[in-house]
Amino acid sequence: MSEEHQSGNVILNIEEDGIARISLNLAPANAYHESFLSDIGEAIKAAEQNSSIRVVIIDSRLARFFCAGADIKVFANNSVEQNLALVQQARANANAIENASAIYIAQVSGHCLGGGLEIAMACDFIFAADGDYRFGLPEIKLGLIPGNGGTQRLVRRIGRRAAMEILLTGDTFGVHHAQELGFLDALYTDDALAEGTLNFARELASGPGFAIAATKRAVREGSSMPLDNALRLEAELADSLYRTKDAEEGLNAFLEKRAPKFNQ
Repeated sequence: MSEEHQSGNVILNIEEDGIARISLNLAPANAYHESFLSDIGEAIKAAEQNSSIRVVIIDSRLARFFCAGADIKVFANNSVEQNLALVQQARANANAIENASAIYIAQVSGHCLGGGLEIAMACDFIFAADGDYRFGLPEIKLGLIPGNGGTQRLVRRIGRRAAMEILLTGDTFGVHHAQELGFLDALYTDDALAEGTLNFARELASGPGFAIAATKRAVREGSSMPLDNALRLEAELADSLYRTKDAEEGLNAFLEKRAPKFNQ
């Protein structure tokens, strides 16, 4: 049985088999303000505090939008101090996704812009549906730059030259161009996206929890370290797994020629 919790316009659904789903549901575009961002942050925190959750899918319950980023009308009417507080919450959410022990998958089938794209890029994977919608970081057209990790995560995802063009022009791009850039980790037909994402999430969630978290940390932190430091981190993480029940189960299953049943 699944267990659903709703806070404002954010739904956290804790499903079976170590999977949770955070669904954004603020019509018409999931354009965020401070309380919406706070609700997203609470859902991320609740998922992280549940030790049974190994994979989190972030999706939208709106047909046309994943997330349009900051609500520009709210942003324009705020004081600078209010906008800085809003941005701080958006940064905290992105960092919480990236630093979580669970694997995060952004399931995108509608416009994904500005801060919405920054949420998706903070995830470990971006799975998308084919369709007539756009990705983009248009902040430059407002005299701003992405401030929730957009510049840094974009260049790490698609490389410097392509990232610079997107950031400096602020132009949006479609699904097929996103696929050509290597921005997407998987592209499905619209009617196959949910099933494809869930199947991948189930495959990951059936694995050893401690090793999944260690892998994410090794890749995330190690990729920005000098090689010697990264190798020390890898060794530390690898050595910590030898005494886990999952390692014992994995070795025994291999010797007994059966599928392992991980439970940590």
